[in-house]
Amino acid sequence: MSILLLTVVFYNNILIKKCYKHKITKNIKIYSEGKKMNRCSKAIIYSENLRNNIKEIQKCLKPGTKLCIAVKADSYGHNSVLTAKIAQELGVEFLAVATVEEGAELRRAGITCNILLLSLCIPEEYNQIFENNITPLLFNKENIECFSQYADNYFKGNEKFNVQLAVDTGMGRIGCYPEEAGEQAVLINKSNHLVLSGMCTHFAVADSLNKDCIEFTKNQYANFVQAIENVKKEGIDPGICSCSNSAAIMNNDDMHINMVRAGIITYGYYPDEITKEYLKSVNKNINLKPVLALETQVVAIRHFPKGKSISYGRTYTCTEDTDIAILPIGYADGLLRRFSPGLTVTINGKQYPVRGRICMDQCMVELGKNHDVKLWDKVHIFGPEESGAKNTAEELASLGKTISYEVLTSLTKRIERVII
Repeated sequence: MSILLLTVVFYNNILIKKCYKHKITKNIKIYSEGKKMNRCSKAIIYSENLRNNIKEIQKCLKPGTKLCIAVKADSYGHNSVLTAKIAQELGVEFLAVATVEEGAELRRAGITCNILLLSLCIPEEYNQIFENNITPLLFNKENIECFSQYADNYFKGNEKFNVQLAVDTGMGRIGCYPEEAGEQAVLINKSNHLVLSGMCTHFAVADSLNKDCIEFTKNQYANFVQAIENVKKEGIDPGICSCSNSAAIMNNDDMHINMVRAGIITYGYYPDEITKEYLKSVNKNINLKPVLALETQVVAIRHFPKGKSISYGRTYTCTEDTDIAILPIGYADGLLRRFSPGLTVTINGKQYPVRGRICMDQCMVELGKNHDVKLWDKVHIFGPEESGAKNTAEELASLGKTISYEVLTSLTKRIERVII
């Protein structure tokens, strides 16, 4: 035991001396008892850009229209508590989560505004819904009756608990059909402790400018309006009704009803074909700013001779003598394997290509023979312009044949979120 302790002390002293030599001791913490050091691979959250985006969304809304911000999946990888606090500060009335625990985390952080649960859960989670005042989606006899029974066991007085009715107008996911909306609303309001407080549906192709997709979105909206009317015919107030997602918020202001649900635009990215350029062409100036920047540092620089291969599978062979920078970030951090070949990173304002396959924890970048890159230099992978990055999450998504949503939500817990 004493030998182990002496070894740890000896190692820490060497590390401190090395850090002092490189003038980075102020950013290094020595941990004991098996705790890890802070990593240089991290996500920087630009909180002012988040504020900007929420205000830009609010400018799109007619007076009296409520705003719901999607903070599910840790706010698309951006830190849900931060987003929730800023949203609440700016007057956002609803937050949307995908799991009960996501909602409970917000309550523990002191968030008081309405929380809407967009996905279904199991009966074992119902009490947590009641405890944290999270509004669930119900839509058929089985889940309405089951939820009602749990409410009867939880509430002892005449309390009424808000729920919303999900309607499937064409998404093909959860929800009753529009023609069933009236009878499901009656079933909700017949229960002892439940009350219908709203209705929602989700658009499947509102982010497309294809003629058929535009028509499909119009039909979805018409079907949702009919579902609302079917509830009204039963003498029931449909409450807060929402169907507009990010794309429809910006491109279909006639479909806002009395609440909209903003997702990706909150975090600075335009949904598919509803681009900034398209919106300008239809006289809509909506200036979104990416909120998250992904960065790391150079931890080694190695000279590679012509003909030397790099990484798994030997998919890249050096075409000339060159220097290779090693970066401590890989697909276990969210830098997806399929981003290479094609991905470039920015070091000191210049772009350098990632070579070979991205590994689980590391990747390699070609610097060439003449460069100004030094050990510990900061590396920008993607982010807003002010971060120093030349790429956005959208450009990485294009490389990986996916969408910016996946790039952002793929960032794992190994990537520390630093809020500025």
